Amino acid sequence: MTAQRAPDAVSVGLLTDDGLPRQLAGRIAEGLPARLAHDFGDETSWHVEHETRSLPLDEEGNIPMLTLAEQHRAEHEWDLLVLITDLPRRAGTVPIASDYNVAHGVAMVSLPALGALRLRGRVCRLIIHLIYHLLTPRPAKAESPPRRALDRLRELVAPMRHIRDRGADQHLALVGVRGRLRLLAGMIRDNRPWRLVPNLAGATAAAAATAAYGIITTSFWRLAEALPTLRLAGITVLAIVVMSGWLMVHNHLWDSPSGHLERRKALLYNASTALTLMIGVACMYAILFGLALLAAVVLVEGTYMAQVLGHPAGPASYLKLVWLSTSVGIVAGAVGSSLEDEESVRRATYSRRERERQRRNRERAERGS
Repeated sequence: MTAQRAPDAVSVGLLTDDGLPRQLAGRIAEGLPARLAHDFGDETSWHVEHETRSLPLDEEGNIPMLTLAEQHRAEHEWDLLVLITDLPRRAGTVPIASDYNVAHGVAMVSLPALGALRLRGRVCRLIIHLIYHLLTPRPAKAESPPRRALDRLRELVAPMRHIRDRGADQHLALVGVRGRLRLLAGMIRDNRPWRLVPNLAGATAAAAATAAYGIITTSFWRLAEALPTLRLAGITVLAIVVMSGWLMVHNHLWDSPSGHLERRKALLYNASTALTLMIGVACMYAILFGLALLAAVVLVEGTYMAQVLGHPAGPASYLKLVWLSTSVGIVAGAVGSSLEDEESVRRATYSRRERERQRRNRERAERGS
């Protein structure tokens, strides 16, 4: 069958929510026309626009792709619409990276399914892949998907396949353990765990105060010197786990849905939340360790420390003291976190879209009860 000629010009709209989707689309939009011309041929001129809006969620907590296509394609006179979201999407229990609907000229990219690294290149290549499927009629040189685009697409995700489901012509789904691990990594990246420190002022203050007390207390000096390195490492891991677990339990971040399908979804969300908290607490630990080390060097005089310990105090003595003091401080930070507002912890743990999804889930659960 001979392919038909493409239109002289194709207008593509990138509609994103604020945050990471807006940042990526802004970087991609300028160079995307050249990439499209390179992969599809020069017969068609490409025009790409980027707009940021608050993408709504329906009663199920999903973005209504077809409804948005009807609204925004007519409003902006776009031939094609690509939505970019940081909300994880699933077809049943299968995580999906993208889906599209040719009749409505719309596709959607889910950033978490693309993992945590090299997002800009992955999103750009996936958009090109989706535009190929949306084009009707197809370009003369595109009787089959452009080889360069497909070769790069294979590098996007772990094992994947196309599946069909209601509301979309096809989904690009992640399959297997590697696919779910990539989705988990993307969800953690989207949560931006490093934001935990500035959002937990009470916990940080309590941890810093306790670490400072340990640095100037001679009993801590002797205890730190007596502890082997392996035990200090175990105390560090335990401190991070304790604070992360306390934050999760105290702020009701654990999902406990009913039903088999919902439980499978909740498992991934709970793993994402737990790892986000652990990475965030680890960032807090690293910052506190650096500050405590500086304080120890300034406040603790080496000769006096040597008198207390009964042997010369070298760099290892200072490091072990700071190591123990920081670990104990992190545990104390869990107590300080009780003073934080629950919403501030959620802001530090979830993206805005995820917070909205969870709010809708809680509202549905309350109505059901």
